[in-house]
Amino acid sequence: MTATILFVDDEIDLEALILQKFRRHIREGLVKMIFARDGLEALESIEQHPHVDMVISDINMPRMDGLSLLARLQEAEDKKSTVIVSAYGDMSNIRTAMNRGAFDFLTKPIDFTDLETTIDKTIRHVEMLREVRRRQAEAERAHASLSRYFSPQVALRLAASADSDSMEVQWRDVGTIFTDIKGFTTLVESAAPDVLGVLLNEYVEGMTDVVFAHEGTVAKVIGDGMHVLFNAPGDQPDYATRAVACAHDLDSWAQTFRERWKAKDVNFGITRIGVHAGPALVGNFGGSHYFDYTAHGDTINTASRLEAANKHLGTRICVSEPIAKAAVNFKGRPVGDIVLRGRSEPLRAYEPLTEDVFAAPATALYSEAFAKLESGDATAMPAFAALVGLHADDALAGFHLKRLLNGAKGVKMQLE
Repeated sequence: MTATILFVDDEIDLEALILQKFRRHIREGLVKMIFARDGLEALESIEQHPHVDMVISDINMPRMDGLSLLARLQEAEDKKSTVIVSAYGDMSNIRTAMNRGAFDFLTKPIDFTDLETTIDKTIRHVEMLREVRRRQAEAERAHASLSRYFSPQVALRLAASADSDSMEVQWRDVGTIFTDIKGFTTLVESAAPDVLGVLLNEYVEGMTDVVFAHEGTVAKVIGDGMHVLFNAPGDQPDYATRAVACAHDLDSWAQTFRERWKAKDVNFGITRIGVHAGPALVGNFGGSHYFDYTAHGDTINTASRLEAANKHLGTRICVSEPIAKAAVNFKGRPVGDIVLRGRSEPLRAYEPLTEDVFAAPATALYSEAFAKLESGDATAMPAFAALVGLHADDALAGFHLKRLLNGAKGVKMQLE
């Protein structure tokens, strides 16, 4: 790099001496010399050459002395590394200069060997500061970009480790969530644009806050839908437990949000949630020009189809057996063995339940009826009928009762 040095001194002969002494440095492009006769002229020069790397200034000068110039330079946002020059016996002014932020000092008459050493040392300091600022700016830009996808804690860790390979495309075991809103297309067509904008922004922001509270990654937001990842990009050994807990909190927040807007005469649909776990291809798929941290693979497709299965089941959350088994202290009831769209093999699915719902007598009645259905017991139909009679709002029990009335047997089912 070419270092730009501003010499500020009212001695007429100094410029010729400096240019003569550093002629080789100037010729080889190592330094560029600029000269000013006093502090005011120095400030004007810096305006014209904002990339000045260092200032070497005498103290005693007309119009504006070196100490006043130093004070002005220290007030600027881009502080210049300044070396003060003064008489050997003027230690009082030198001490004042150092207290005001001077990087170093030289004494008169100037020893050119000492001057060259001081310049080299100061330029190294300037280069170090530039590198620190560059890295800080990169970290801030990275953090701003990553904050759209990751929780503040995760974004800070990733931004601080710019050399990390965690963004590279790789196979990882992940927990993944898909959400969608019932009847959102109808809402878009009927709601006023200003209402819809506020509504959807508040919804996405609130759902994102819930995900970030569990340190999940928002891989995609597409309209009313959201795709969430756990155990990516960083390791989360408890990712299945986090995913289930997050699904519960997303459901709770969405229900509260729906009721709040219902009070404003806006019919916001139910949020449906699908959760699955397994291997996926995860990383930045945006190339060098666009950051797109997401995941692909069968695991991701399965979670999406579990979300869609809620529409047929009447549930709001549907999770797969792999994530139910991996989650600590999972509480839920079996849905059945679902053959998802495009699949031939069934997947056992569950409806996760909160502690109080799981402990309620209705859950035990459902488990008894489901066990009869699974074993082919003919009393499964009256068992589900009795449950629906007691709890007409139990959509999943009603789903199985309807299947039985239509001649279905067992717990294996094909969903469109």
